[in-house]
Amino acid sequence: MGSLTKSHLCFLVTFLFAIHVLHYISPLEANNNGGFSARLIRKNLPSRRSIFQPNIYNGGESPVNAYLGQYLMEVSIGTPPVTIQGIADTGSDLVWTQCVPCDNCYKQQKPLFNSQKSSTYSNIACTSQLCHKLDTGVCSPQKQCNYSYGYGDSSLTKGVLAQETLTLEQNRKVSGFIFGCGHNDKGGFNDHEMGIIGLGRGEVSLISQIGFNFGGKLFSMCLVPFGTDPSISSEIRFGSGSEVIGHGVDSTPLVFKEGDKTTYSVTLNGISVGHKFLPFSSSSQTVTKGNMFLDSGTPPTVLPQDLYDRLVAEVRNQVKMEPIKDDPQLGNQLCYKTKTNLRGPILTAHFFGHVNLQLSPIQTFIPPKDGVFCLAFTNTSSAVGIYGNFAQSNFWIGYDLEHQFVSFKATDCTKH
Repeated sequence: MGSLTKSHLCFLVTFLFAIHVLHYISPLEANNNGGFSARLIRKNLPSRRSIFQPNIYNGGESPVNAYLGQYLMEVSIGTPPVTIQGIADTGSDLVWTQCVPCDNCYKQQKPLFNSQKSSTYSNIACTSQLCHKLDTGVCSPQKQCNYSYGYGDSSLTKGVLAQETLTLEQNRKVSGFIFGCGHNDKGGFNDHEMGIIGLGRGEVSLISQIGFNFGGKLFSMCLVPFGTDPSISSEIRFGSGSEVIGHGVDSTPLVFKEGDKTTYSVTLNGISVGHKFLPFSSSSQTVTKGNMFLDSGTPPTVLPQDLYDRLVAEVRNQVKMEPIKDDPQLGNQLCYKTKTNLRGPILTAHFFGHVNLQLSPIQTFIPPKDGVFCLAFTNTSSAVGIYGNFAQSNFWIGYDLEHQFVSFKATDCTKH
């Protein structure tokens, strides 16, 4: 969720893909076609969601913070504007927040959005074409467009599909923005997460709805590693100026699959542990295109069982330490008892197009508790995996929906 997937095509503990919605966005009230950027919000507080639980923007900045494996983006909705902090999630489309009334919702620290206090709020009628562009939109007895949107970790939001004025950095406004007003929300959310900011390819995602107002459907992000001082923010850029360019940039094409309008699917040829190359599949020399997708809302990297087993075995072979055994809190994860992170090995993710991303232990070993570091990978019975946000940290990653590729540039994201 924070990288999940949506309710309609599955992977991982049932990966669901949310489908699409097309909407006309009225002109910006100011600064048309200029990009912007923001910081992503991080809070140094305990989270109820396990860091190994998959969940589920001309250049500008926006706030995005890592909150124990998740990165929160701040936007405002309504008139007067109400600030919302939601999980920045490239694995889903819908932008939603908890709304009054919300009797069957998870607890959040800040007040819920009250649509009756906004002069620009309007429900989408179930007879509207907009309602039916969202695959889960259904008609309520009140003739409103109700929705139900699910994620790969079994989190769920139900509510009313509506339109509002969206306010972004530098007071940039988009009127008629489609979002979900959640009245029945559940899942592994903590009380700082007020919803989800869907950044997928679908037509209701944030990037799809605002893209042409800011110089194109492209955005990039630089995520600080897990455990970074919470005063240091990640950064996300949207539109013109958000391109990842210059020396050291490598790009791989996006792969579009029938029935999936949401995910940023790419092709992983294999993973190296040190100098030992592990092909994606041990049973076939042919690599299936689009066998991984990039998900900023899922912390660990999720691999098909066969590749995961081979990766774990090779890491164990190269780490000259005895792994922890029989700790019920850790389950079957590969973990080591150490006060500081491991010194190796270096893992390299090999993507189609000669893209070789070297991952140091700060990107591949995570401390779930004091004195313990675990391999930040998990497994799935699906043939398709997820490239999670732990492995994405310390890279500028650019998503270009117009030219259909993703770019990577190794960067110290704590110093942008």
